[in-house]
Formats: sequence, C-alpha cells, structure tokens
Amino acid sequence: MDSILAGLQSAGVIRNGRWLIRDIDLSIRPGEIVSLIGPNGSGKSTVAKVLSGSIVPDSGSVFRGKGIRIGYVPQRVVIDSTLPMTIRRLMNINEKFDKLEVEEALDEMNILKAADQPLQELSGGEFQRALFARALLRKANLLLLDEPSQGLDFKGEIKLYNQIVDIRDRLNCGVLLVCHNLHMVMAKTDSVICINSHVCCAGTPVDVVNDRAFQELFGPEAAHSHALYRHHHDHSHLPDGSISSVQ
Repeated sequence: MDSILAGLQSAGVIRNGRWLIRDIDLSIRPGEIVSLIGPNGSGKSTVAKVLSGSIVPDSGSVFRGKGIRIGYVPQRVVIDSTLPMTIRRLMNINEKFDKLEVEEALDEMNILKAADQPLQELSGGEFQRALFARALLRKANLLLLDEPSQGLDFKGEIKLYNQIVDIRDRLNCGVLLVCHNLHMVMAKTDSVICINSHVCCAGTPVDVVNDRAFQELFGPEAAHSHALYRHHHDHSHLPDGSISSVQ
C-alpha cells in the first residue's frame, strides 16, 4: 500500500440501526482525482468524513499513509452569526501561518480582496473558496473536497474545477472530489465511484458511463448533461440500509 495515500476497506457507518454506508472500498494515490457520485443521502459526505478522521467507521478499516497531510473542504460549516470572524482569522484557526502564505492562498482562490470581510457577509461561493484556501495552506498531499462548487455559478464551477486540476498537477496531491455535476466529473477525473450507501459501480469515467448500474441510476445521456438522480438497480434498500436482491 506504499503508493496509496488513503483508502477504505469494507468501511461501514451505522446510525440509529441504519447503515449510512456499507462495504465501501476505495483508494486514492498521489496525482489521482477520484470522484464520488451518487444521489442525495447516498453517503458521499460520510465517506469523506471517514477518510478525514472525523467519523470512525463501525465496520471495516481506514488506511492513511505515513506523513499524510489532509486538506478537507466540508460541504457545510455553520458559523455563529454573533461570532466576529474574518477570512484572515479563519485561515489561522488551530494553526498559525505566515501572512504571505495566507495571502498567496487567498489570491490563488480569488478571495484576497475579501480577506478582512466578516464571514457572515460572504456569499456561499466566497465562503467555499475561503475554505479551499485554508486547505491549501496545510500543504496537503490529500484534498477531500465535498461539493466544493456549491454556491458558484456555471462559469465559477468551470474555473474551480480547472483550478483543482492545476493544483493536483502542481502538488501531485491526491483528490477525493464529491460532486453532483457529472459532465464536470467525467471531464476532470481519473476514476469514478458511484455509491448509494454501497458501491454501485466504479472505474474510469468511460467504464462507469458504460456500466449498466450507472445508466440505470443516471440515464444513458448522463455523461453529456446534468443528471437526474434515479436509482433503479437490481436490488432494493431495506429500512436498515441493508441490501436485498430483486428477483
């Protein structure tokens, strides 16, 4: 496993008697972008949290390579509206960074002009870029990006995904990209994992697009347009999250 930055083996998380994810296998290597797709509530964010260490799996195992540095951009961060905090202060929570390093990271994410603006006044897209800048400050060799383009318009999404590729190329870091925009995923990723609490299909973008499970979930035109989340596999999900075959 020397070349693997991080991975999961048969990982599962159960809450209130229901499996949020179960039997999840994945691995991320240096310089690789792995995209995680699936319907709302399929467990994508849970997978990212297990990899980050913020959730301990109830089954299976997590591997993190020696000396790994994780930059995690969560899908949601709740900020107390009464707490006065600027972007610049956010950059230095828990870790102190050089002022020039902070400004370079903010500039790379096009948020430097708002460095002294209160977080409560930011748009959703600005806040996501600030979180991304903080992840870059950690000199991460693994980026966990949970819906990083939320709050951005279409042009902003394109620019962000191009930045992710540029950052991967420059740092040779691994990237787990949780994403709903399938045509962006197919254009930018090295491998795709489609889940709905379990792994439905996985492989290169071409392999996944041609997989029967993917086409039943997203429709045959999904590689060329935004997908509608439709889940019609040859199995059903029981109330506790377990899987039953459909004859």
